[in-house]
Amino acid sequence: MTPDEFVALLGDHWPQTLEALDPADREELAVLLRGLASAADSQAVQAALRRLRRLLRALPDEHPVTLALRDGVRFAGSTDAADAPGVDRLPVLALLAALDGPPEPDPLRARLLAAPSLAAAEVAAGPGEPGLIRLRHPELGDRYPRFQFATGTARPLAVVGRINRLLMADRDPWGAADWWLGRNRWLHGVPAELLGSVPDEELTRAARELVEGD
Repeated sequence: MTPDEFVALLGDHWPQTLEALDPADREELAVLLRGLASAADSQAVQAALRRLRRLLRALPDEHPVTLALRDGVRFAGSTDAADAPGVDRLPVLALLAALDGPPEPDPLRARLLAAPSLAAAEVAAGPGEPGLIRLRHPELGDRYPRFQFATGTARPLAVVGRINRLLMADRDPWGAADWWLGRNRWLHGVPAELLGSVPDEELTRAARELVEGD
């Protein structure tokens, strides 16, 4: 990953990145971006990128920037700072300009977070329960959408766990939550609202249709 690709990655997910960081981290992010924009040589660029990567460890595990940095290659030239590429200052300055105002809320995430949910401490199986959708609320921390549990309890529903694994909720919890909480044309309704009234097999087929259709 080149420095410019790294900056472009941040730009692609800028609102979500700012939303996931606390005020102190956003202030430090601004300082580090100014340092990157003013870097005079390739060594300074690489040092700024290393500091940025350390700061971005504060992002949730499922954040797209976290996943890209975990799965991607190291910055081009990082083994030889003398030959490392520089960085285009204009995209960095654009990110800094966006930092001057409050982060724009993501309407999809706002809708999903508004749905009934449980805190991690309320989940009987514990935060590490496989197959559960875990959404990061900027103020309330980890939240587990309520539809995943039997009515009036914190007991996970087996069919939800099976479907969540089909939807790869561990990698894309927001996408999986959107499937459950959005209207499904195949089912003619909202999957989360159909739990218990539509056979589990039919819900599973609808999820598999989405996955195999991709």
